[in-house]
Amino acid sequence: MLLFRGLHWEKNLSPEEIQQVMTRWVSWFDKLSEKGILKAGQPLAEEGKIVSGTGGQSVVDGPFAESKEAIAGYFLLEVEDLDQAVEIARQCPALEHGLQVEVRLVSRCCNAGHIAESLMSSLAD
Repeated sequence: MLLFRGLHWEKNLSPEEIQQVMTRWVSWFDKLSEKGILKAGQPLAEEGKIVSGTGGQSVVDGPFAESKEAIAGYFLLEVEDLDQAVEIARQCPALEHGLQVEVRLVSRCCNAGHIAESLMSSLAD
């Protein structure tokens, strides 16, 4: 999965420059789709909520648009390995304008599930 970090990478570009980047972005998206590599992808809205605490007792606004850490969107890819995903991420047209791409593997279950399985297995031995 590619996670695009940075919401306002275009702020110092002219409208023509933004259009050029977006044209390259659409072309990149279409090529990955045609090859069957791209399985899903969407931009994310800037507003949202962060839920935390026992029973979700804390609900606050976030992520904040001014944060460089905010995730702007994602691509879900089907690739051979992490290296192939990194190579695809390197083709992101907005990298040169400050956008960051986080490359993550999608696990079959959450890490807590793996830890629980490991602990249960060790107890059974």
